[in-house]
Amino acid sequence: MLFNNQKPKLESRDNLRNDLIAGIIGFLTTVYIVVVNGSILSEAGITLEAGMIATILASFVGTLLMGMISKLPLILIPGMGINALFAYSIIQGNGFTFQEGLAVVFIAAIIFIITAFTKLGLILKEAIPNSLKHAITVGLGFFLILIGLEKSGLVVSGESTIIAIGDFTSPTIIVSVLTLFMAIFLFVKNVPANFLITMIGGTVLAYLFGIIETGTSKSSINLNPSEALFVPSFSAIGDLSFWLAVFPLAMILIFENMGLLHGQLHMLDRNDSYKSGYKVTAFSTLTCAFLGTSPTVSAAENAAVIASKGRTGFAAIIASLLFLATIFIIPWITMIPNTAISPILIIVGFLMAQNIRHIPLDNISEAIPAFLIVVMIPFTYSIADGMAFGFIAYPIVKMALGKRKELPATLMIISTLFLFDFVIKFIGI
Repeated sequence: MLFNNQKPKLESRDNLRNDLIAGIIGFLTTVYIVVVNGSILSEAGITLEAGMIATILASFVGTLLMGMISKLPLILIPGMGINALFAYSIIQGNGFTFQEGLAVVFIAAIIFIITAFTKLGLILKEAIPNSLKHAITVGLGFFLILIGLEKSGLVVSGESTIIAIGDFTSPTIIVSVLTLFMAIFLFVKNVPANFLITMIGGTVLAYLFGIIETGTSKSSINLNPSEALFVPSFSAIGDLSFWLAVFPLAMILIFENMGLLHGQLHMLDRNDSYKSGYKVTAFSTLTCAFLGTSPTVSAAENAAVIASKGRTGFAAIIASLLFLATIFIIPWITMIPNTAISPILIIVGFLMAQNIRHIPLDNISEAIPAFLIVVMIPFTYSIADGMAFGFIAYPIVKMALGKRKELPATLMIISTLFLFDFVIKFIGI
């Protein structure tokens, strides 16, 4: 078979109900990407409407494939950070057209697919130390906590500091705090569908305090078939700048998804499904080149799906169908305020951060590079840059301690490539 999927166990009605709720929650925690990614894509040369359509279709296709082929409750959406790289660095920075940028996505996706469908993927996976894999999960956890605190208004940009506490006289902060306490109470009491109840209760609170923003005319989408498919242009393939754009994108796709899947499948206790999930994720990125968006990744918010007891592909299928339906229900979806979503991101981030117990903190050669990843992912607001710091530091620390034999050649190549990418950024090529 093309994909080596693991058949799930026979589900009971309770399991199906859990997957249904988990799929809804996963959708609600990731649907923000429709407007956010659409807005970023509009900076790259297409309309906001076209960008939103592309985001919806890419999320629908990728998540549906994950649910039907890999039987995993994981949502695939255009990656934050990757979309900024695509719009601002690859297209604007190089002066590419939108279609030329999609050609970069296409080539990077082909490289990703090669690693997924050959032994190279397993070689890369085995070359990455467990400490770095767990560090990526922990770093993503703190990243989600930061995003949740930011969305809630509990932390803001400070005048004399990088961040500061928000204004607690603001109705938004009051609602955020009340919703967070409600979310924590429901979670620790293990109330069924606690995240969904939190969203509903948080939305009601926001309405009562008068802070809900209703949908505007830009929140609706009229699907135009001519805007649903794109044709990549390879007119710049002979330029060095084209390949310098392909490299970082391919590296990020390979290692960010590797880290995300490792952490999420560990939470699911489905490590045997890694190969299948990795293949589907790789194939999904290829479809993005024709759907008109930056590549999809396994969403960090999948931890919310798992925490909501989503266990099978049924949760992903539900989420994918809801994404497709978003074309018609955007005005209602946008009424769910950030104050109702942020507590879930904070709790999910906490669950992911618990993986820090798997990092051997008593082993300095493992702990320092892992710590850099954990710290730099949220502090740089970039998963890719945060990973790069840890991967570059790992061989440096090992060699400084005389542990050169613990460095496989593959890892040395990976670290060198991350360093090369940093050098390219610094000298501005």
